[in-house]
Amino acid sequence: MTAPRTLPLGALALSLTLATPILHAAPSDEGERTSSYNPVKITEPFDSIMQRMKDAKPSILKKHQALLEQRYDLSDRPAASLQMTRGKPIQEGVRVKLPAETNWAELAAMSPEDIRAKGLFPAGFMPLPHPNHPEGGMVFPQFHIDEVNRIEGRDLTRFDLDFDLPDHFLPEFPAPIFLTTRPDLGDVSQGKLVNIRNYFELFNGILNPKQLEGLRLLVTTFPQQQFNATDDRRSVHPHNGVACLDCHANGHTNAATHLAGDVRPQELRHRIDTPSLRGVNIQQIFGSQRALKTVEDFTEFEQRAAYFDGDPVMAAKKGVNVLERGSQVHFMGEFQALLDFPPAPKLNVEGRLDPAKATEQELRGEAIFHGKGACAGCHVPPYYTDHLMHNLQTERFYEPQEYNGVRAVGDGPIKTFTLRGIKESPPYLHDGRLLTLEDTVEFFNLVLQRNLDEQEKADLVAFLRTL
Repeated sequence: MTAPRTLPLGALALSLTLATPILHAAPSDEGERTSSYNPVKITEPFDSIMQRMKDAKPSILKKHQALLEQRYDLSDRPAASLQMTRGKPIQEGVRVKLPAETNWAELAAMSPEDIRAKGLFPAGFMPLPHPNHPEGGMVFPQFHIDEVNRIEGRDLTRFDLDFDLPDHFLPEFPAPIFLTTRPDLGDVSQGKLVNIRNYFELFNGILNPKQLEGLRLLVTTFPQQQFNATDDRRSVHPHNGVACLDCHANGHTNAATHLAGDVRPQELRHRIDTPSLRGVNIQQIFGSQRALKTVEDFTEFEQRAAYFDGDPVMAAKKGVNVLERGSQVHFMGEFQALLDFPPAPKLNVEGRLDPAKATEQELRGEAIFHGKGACAGCHVPPYYTDHLMHNLQTERFYEPQEYNGVRAVGDGPIKTFTLRGIKESPPYLHDGRLLTLEDTVEFFNLVLQRNLDEQEKADLVAFLRTL
């Protein structure tokens, strides 16, 4: 086994001298411009930074909560007799709120130009900002924070903000784990969150030595932008960092959020909803909007750049863990490629519904998926992806605008996510702006102008739940 390498001290010092510390700074009266770089030299004492951010936290959370409530019905309203693999109820119904004095049918009949001119594009279809967009960074749901703290004594709490979406809209936790190599075992998680203290116990005798070492690295903590030992961290105490499976919990997702590191300035960065790692073995591009070509590229990119908001200068300062490509990255990728989708008993080997097992509504939904809805143009069976990026050009429907620290000018190309196991991966779209499958169907019906009626939309949702 090759030990992780770190940057030589000379390279670290050189990297730090190259920084221009004004990424989050607003232009001054003298016309100071923003920069591509984060602040590197911190002059304010840490205790002062922490107290200032703690004092600002209630008003930041209140403003963001008001935005969520203006956009969505956030009530806990699960579907009857519909659950995820381990029993968590699935939320139903359209939760995006419509503009006053309109309905979905009227909106779908309008042209994008009319919707834009009249300001009728639903706010819940607009880009979803980070809980504190000007600050950004990794934010974890409270249930994950509590479990990691219980197991490892490692606290992923941020003193400046909390996760925003209610738990009932998030994936079940801990998620089940299915392996392509051992379908006979079913869920191998034993109902536990895989972590550095139990990974060997759970997987010894199931994985080979390379895969086991890859899993160890995936549950090992490394410094990250908000969780590290420096004076501009966002944890109360100096921190060992985060692990890959802190966001991709049990190789799936806990809906932890972050901001994409590949856009500047800050207000144009996109919120990221953590995608599931299930089905990595059949995918050909990685990252919601990055189009990285292999899971090894994705793994290495996350460690070197995404952990630090895409800023290698900050990575050098905070202690980047440079993985060895030929062994460590390969081992991590090999384990990720074992993560399978949950069983879909109504699908045949070609990924289509078995008429002997499906309901009439589900069969109607499948016909709409391949016909009038034209969903299969991008989401191709058996895995319901075309391995491409598509630009929905949502900016056709609204004027550029700013709110809660984000400047909404469009989404750009988005990866075609696989729809296998989709009912277990809420919320939806790359930033999690769509809370339910019903919201998702309404979004695509409007944006792609499919003109589905209410029954057709309900049938389509029924089909998606079988995947």
